[in-house]
Amino acid sequence: MKAVAQPPPPVTALEELTEEFLDSYAGDQRARRISQRYLPSREAIVEILEGVLDLMYPGYFGRRDLSSDNLRDHVAQALSVLAPKLEREMEHCLCYGREREGARDEAGRPEFGECAPRARELAGVFLGRLPEIRSLLIRDVQAAFDGDPAATNLDEVILSYPGVLAVSVYRIAHALHDLGVPMMARIMTEWAHSKTGADIHPGANIGPAFFIDHATGVVVGETTLIGEGVKLYQGVTLGALSFPRDAAGHIIRGKKRHPTVESGATLYANATVLGGQTVVGAESVIGGSVFLTRSVPPRSRVSLKEPELRVLTRDGAADPDAIYFDI
Repeated sequence: MKAVAQPPPPVTALEELTEEFLDSYAGDQRARRISQRYLPSREAIVEILEGVLDLMYPGYFGRRDLSSDNLRDHVAQALSVLAPKLEREMEHCLCYGREREGARDEAGRPEFGECAPRARELAGVFLGRLPEIRSLLIRDVQAAFDGDPAATNLDEVILSYPGVLAVSVYRIAHALHDLGVPMMARIMTEWAHSKTGADIHPGANIGPAFFIDHATGVVVGETTLIGEGVKLYQGVTLGALSFPRDAAGHIIRGKKRHPTVESGATLYANATVLGGQTVVGAESVIGGSVFLTRSVPPRSRVSLKEPELRVLTRDGAADPDAIYFDI
């Protein structure tokens, strides 16, 4: 008896959706990572960061039962746990960078080289810089306490101030950025951005005793230079005025695009300072909501002309110009 051909099974909605995704991946290869070996782990890098923060501020974020008797053992143990994690993630970051650059051997095959020795070397250099970073952070914490009359003690500043957390992470990430591990550094500062509302690029160069008050909405661009004892309030932007481009229209990277803020300057809420050639002179005060694209000399006082205010009472409701808001 001749077999009767069976109709193909119906294509389900999920199968159709699968094909749509595959077509999308094939049609546009951006924002996909296939057949590649190396990718830094955001979770592992945040874990490393938390370990470093514990070393920076012992007794605040990790183990709470520290004493003069067990502190040495605690630090030694913390470093012994941190070092291999740091080496492993640095190795991933270095090989990721080579893979991104398309390194090839003589036969045209992907070639990443041996990343582990370089990662071990960089990890040792980074760990050796941590005491110096801690010294900077102590000055930042003191600047926060000295600059905020609402602060009652240093414990409050360390435990609760988002600006201090943002600056702490920046100091750690900046050292990694300088060592040539930018992806690890950027993941750290963007984690801090999500936690604090302050976005500090790890490539910025910031002097000691730096304080961000309230933190929310602060942006410090990659090529910003900041001197000693600078104070920023919420919403301050140190940004680029324009992006230089090559003949093909691509952004030219590596140029100074962000301003210089000299020592002792204070920038109040929502001030915006733009441009790589813009310099805020030492000891200057930039008022709230100022939009500044040119340099000002040391000890300048920059403010907007006070707008005219109109204050009406409910009794003046008949005034045709009166506007009332009910929220």
